[in-house]
Amino acid sequence: MPDESKSEGRVAPDGQAFETATPSGEKPKRRIRPIFVFAIFVLIAGGYFGVTEVHKRLAFVFEEDARIHADLVTVSSRVAGWITEMPAAEGEMVEEGTTLVQIDDRESQILLSELEAQAAAANAERTRLGAERNLIASQIDSRLQSERARVAAAEVVVSSLRPQLELAERELNRAKKLFDDKVASRRQLDQAEQQHQQIDREYRIAVAELQSAKSRIAEVEADRARLDVLDGDVLVLEQKEAEIRARIERQRLDIADRTIKSPVNGIIDKTFVDTGEYVTPGQRLLLTHNPERVWVEANVKETVVRKLAVGQPVDIHVDAYPDDTFSGKVDNIGSAATSQFALLPTPNPSGNFTKITQRLPIRIAIDSTDPRLRPGMMVVVKIAVQE
Repeated sequence: MPDESKSEGRVAPDGQAFETATPSGEKPKRRIRPIFVFAIFVLIAGGYFGVTEVHKRLAFVFEEDARIHADLVTVSSRVAGWITEMPAAEGEMVEEGTTLVQIDDRESQILLSELEAQAAAANAERTRLGAERNLIASQIDSRLQSERARVAAAEVVVSSLRPQLELAERELNRAKKLFDDKVASRRQLDQAEQQHQQIDREYRIAVAELQSAKSRIAEVEADRARLDVLDGDVLVLEQKEAEIRARIERQRLDIADRTIKSPVNGIIDKTFVDTGEYVTPGQRLLLTHNPERVWVEANVKETVVRKLAVGQPVDIHVDAYPDDTFSGKVDNIGSAATSQFALLPTPNPSGNFTKITQRLPIRIAIDSTDPRLRPGMMVVVKIAVQE
């Protein structure tokens, strides 16, 4: 008989192993092949990862079309001139009010000095005319008072002489009648005529003086027209001075605009000019942003918009920092697809239509800003949706 111990483990010519001899009455034992174990492991692992992935797709919305945004402020010039100084450089953190660009202001300063001199001259002339006007007004008032006093005195004299003249006229008529009746002498008549003539002369002089005083009052009143002329000249100078003052303020504004300061607390992202260059009004000089005011803008498919709501928590993964996770919340959901804002339309003249899933922008507010987050960085967002 062949040796049974030697027959165990023999290999057939075709490479397959012979079954191991077993004692009579016992079934042969089958070995579990490793490939079956591996297949079972793969099925279990695949099922686990499949269930996990399905759960993720149901509970979260993932989007790779996302990047960090910020309010990029373009600093421009309001005036033209040569740049004499640029204290700030790219990448530098600046505070609001920090001088970024200095434009040559020498000519503006000279023009300001000229305008201030013109304003001073106009003010001096206005002051002189005002003083002259006040002096003339004072003289007119003084003359007017004096002439009115003369009128009053002349009226008193006329009032006192009028009854005397009337009495002298009656005495003269009486003397004439008596003389005609041969009662009064020629001498008495002559005395009555002489008395009447003297009082009449005094009365006429008083009346003439009264009329002269009244005419002088009219002349004084006419001199007030000079005051109106002077008042007009003063008004013209006041308007001229106001115009010069306005030009001075505009010139001061021009000088202030030549010192360009930072409008925000931020970082200088880009400079477009250098010292010595000539800039024009409206030309952009620098680009800056506030690192404390950054957010994420993601373009999500329209098929998942129904799952989104403002306030949903978001995990933000920045490509530049794969080991860090930033948190945020959905702040705003766009009201129009991004295709509506395309510069070039997409007409379809051929009539062939291919349906393309549109995307809507959403804004994600970052809970805690980090200086490492910079505008333009690509991120991946994971939004915990509400079913």
